[in-house]
Amino acid sequence: MSTTKTKPAPNGASGASAPSEPRTYRVNPEVEAKIDNWITQNSKDWNYIQAMPRDRLERTVVLNDVRQIERQQRIREGMMERISADPKLKQAYEILVKDVPEDQREEVMTQMARQKQRTVARTQTQQQTKGQAVGV
Repeated sequence: MSTTKTKPAPNGASGASAPSEPRTYRVNPEVEAKIDNWITQNSKDWNYIQAMPRDRLERTVVLNDVRQIERQQRIREGMMERISADPKLKQAYEILVKDVPEDQREEVMTQMARQKQRTVARTQTQQQTKGQAVGV
């Protein structure tokens, strides 16, 4: 599938300049199969999407991106609130990121906190699974 940009963004927003030749997109068979499966299971929604005007469809895609960014910001802020609520924890993270540039420290702290949270959750899930197997 290939396409080119047909009109500029509203309000004079500048994006990448229009390519001189059409852009070619990668095709991932697994993703295509998921999409095809969704289309067959949600034909009414698919028809609605196909009937949308191009501008509305583009704006919907942008809205989804905005929502994803806002969700990530809420998660980041929640992690920082948890870290800041516990002075010992905050001090520990500050020691770990002391060599990180000042403007990146908060992001690195939240990344470490999220990784810790995932690791703890994974460990708890594995322990629960073992506990269920032993209890039989």
